[in-house]
Amino acid sequence: MSSQSISSPSTSSPAIRASSNDLTQMPLTRLQGVGPALEKKFATLNIHFVLDLLFHLPFRYQDRTRVTPIAALQVGSDVVIEGRILGNAIVFGRRRSLLVKIQDQSGVANLRFFHFSAAQKSSLAEGKRIRCFGEVKWGRSGIELYHPEYKIIDEQDQFPNTTTLTPIYPSTDGLQQNRLRNTIEQALLLLKQHSNLIDYLPAELNQKFGISNLKDALLYIHQPPRNAQLSQLEDGMHPAQQRLAFEELLAHYLCLRRLRDNAQQEKAPSLKYEPTLISVLIKNLPFELTAAQQRVFSDVSKDLADTKPMLRLVQGDVGSGKTIIAILAALQAVGSAYQVAVMAPTEILAEQHFLNFTELLEGLGIEITFLSGKIKGKKRVEALSLISSGQANIIIGTHALFQDEVLFNRLGLMIIDEQHRFGVHQRLALREKGQAQGESPHQLIMTATPIPRTLMMSAYADLDCSIIDELPPGRSPVNTVLLTENRRPQVIERIQEACSNGRQAYWVCTLIEESELLQCQAAEVTFAHLQQQLKNLQVGLIHGRMKAKEKSEIMNQFKAQKIQLLVATTVIEVGVDVPNASLMIIENPERLGLAQLHQLRGRVGRGSEKSHCLLLYQMPLSNLSKQRLEIMRSSNDGFYIAQKDMEIRGPGEVLGTRQTGLMEHKIANLSRDSHLLESVKTWGERMRDQHPASIGPLIDRWLSVNQQYGKV
Repeated sequence: MSSQSISSPSTSSPAIRASSNDLTQMPLTRLQGVGPALEKKFATLNIHFVLDLLFHLPFRYQDRTRVTPIAALQVGSDVVIEGRILGNAIVFGRRRSLLVKIQDQSGVANLRFFHFSAAQKSSLAEGKRIRCFGEVKWGRSGIELYHPEYKIIDEQDQFPNTTTLTPIYPSTDGLQQNRLRNTIEQALLLLKQHSNLIDYLPAELNQKFGISNLKDALLYIHQPPRNAQLSQLEDGMHPAQQRLAFEELLAHYLCLRRLRDNAQQEKAPSLKYEPTLISVLIKNLPFELTAAQQRVFSDVSKDLADTKPMLRLVQGDVGSGKTIIAILAALQAVGSAYQVAVMAPTEILAEQHFLNFTELLEGLGIEITFLSGKIKGKKRVEALSLISSGQANIIIGTHALFQDEVLFNRLGLMIIDEQHRFGVHQRLALREKGQAQGESPHQLIMTATPIPRTLMMSAYADLDCSIIDELPPGRSPVNTVLLTENRRPQVIERIQEACSNGRQAYWVCTLIEESELLQCQAAEVTFAHLQQQLKNLQVGLIHGRMKAKEKSEIMNQFKAQKIQLLVATTVIEVGVDVPNASLMIIENPERLGLAQLHQLRGRVGRGSEKSHCLLLYQMPLSNLSKQRLEIMRSSNDGFYIAQKDMEIRGPGEVLGTRQTGLMEHKIANLSRDSHLLESVKTWGERMRDQHPASIGPLIDRWLSVNQQYGKV
């Protein structure tokens, strides 16, 4: 059948060129029709062996098991129809197309092809019988199927209905569904013929899901019977799917636990608690540490004193005071004569850390060096020299810290802020820099994007976690209001009123386009308009294309209350702390995700004054945007917002793991399958105790391509 043909059950077994029964090592080229070109296409999907095909699972299904009478067709439905060709013609409209009329006992329908050949037109001749599959649309000539899959049926051919639902698989350019299905069908035939697929789950787990074994689960998912509940399959809740999702989550959990075990075998420097520096800092602080901050630092301090590398995640909502934990940890490392690297994802956040560290550690005789990609020439040479000689005690910067030219003298602690915004290879490169003396640096990972418990149990099973679950005294919850764009005049009056009363405000500009240039241009236009409308106020502007010195000057003026209204792009998302700012306007908030909106809102409410965040949106709003903005209006709880964000966007977006690969799942869905995680953890620990020999093969089955990321 050509690429246009519909799926049909094979009347004879495909000729599979295979002599070995080991599907784990059998190359794809042993299957019929798989040559070097097709093998490369499969490789882009991480499919290298026949076994990989079995675990390349459908993401939806089509019901091609029934032929629908033409008279019963409904627009928008996917159907199989069968009839006799009444004729065909090339028709001209906005585009040239081939129109084929077919008739069954109940009525007439049309097939329309915009891409066709003379040979195809000739093959679709009057009087021939045809069966086709496609989506029903309403066209110029009535009921139409555009570019349907089809098969010409010989009169003597008894062409049976398919007996299983038709799977639709994740694919790639140049790999059509028919080719993919045909190749997977060959793998399934081998699975049926050879029962050498080892089931690593204990028998009682299979009983829990009502599935006798892994083989049966795979066969069902690839070839569900025609009476299967399509809605249950498409929701991923069939017992066969849940059984495989459980196994995949178990493999991820065991992989992370093994990585932790491996990390614990490495040697790290023992960074002893050094009371002198730390007590001086705490005494000089303009605030008292909260009980939550004291508890979290106690966790960190004990880890640093150990000779096993610390792997600790510190999370807390915006404004909870994570920076002071980082500074205290850095002092403990510096007090033990080791260097500290602090890495932030953006230049403005790195600069904010540099200012905070410099201000709070003033007078303690600690050399703090800043390094980013924008530092060039003589300044860069000086910074690199301070780092390599060991003169620099604390090195703060962006991803520039892991470049080859950066050589640390004695790196003992890595502090990674907003870690989910770095790719795995970047974090791994920095970690390896600390291993020059045969010791692994401790890792303190911080995030102000609260991580839902679901993700903590699965994505971070290799980390210890501390939560700062208490806001410093005097912080006030932010009142969030939704306003349409036509309320802009009242918003400007609100800014005038707030700033006249000695408060300060932010106006955040967003754009759909990823272009930083366009965002900056939009901010510049808004800045000019607001200057005109608020002539008695000092209005400032900050965006990502300004020089570092300019940005620092503007932020310092805003902190010193010389600027009352700051117009900014989303560069102010994290790290900016101006307690006197009590009003924020976010323009076009529907264009941002929940986590980013929550981070931006966290720039206000940092003092005791009642604070407000106005979300100035454009109509009409999509249902998804309405849902997001309503969540923001109704809650200030970062953990609740993070959970909702994951439900809406999925864990890969929330974690930024499209970069990392580690969390890519073939069938499991962390939002949908969160009910499995407690059981996954229980069985994971049981397998570590009772079935250790099964752990390696199980991880290889599900994560063989991704394990290289595990050292992070």
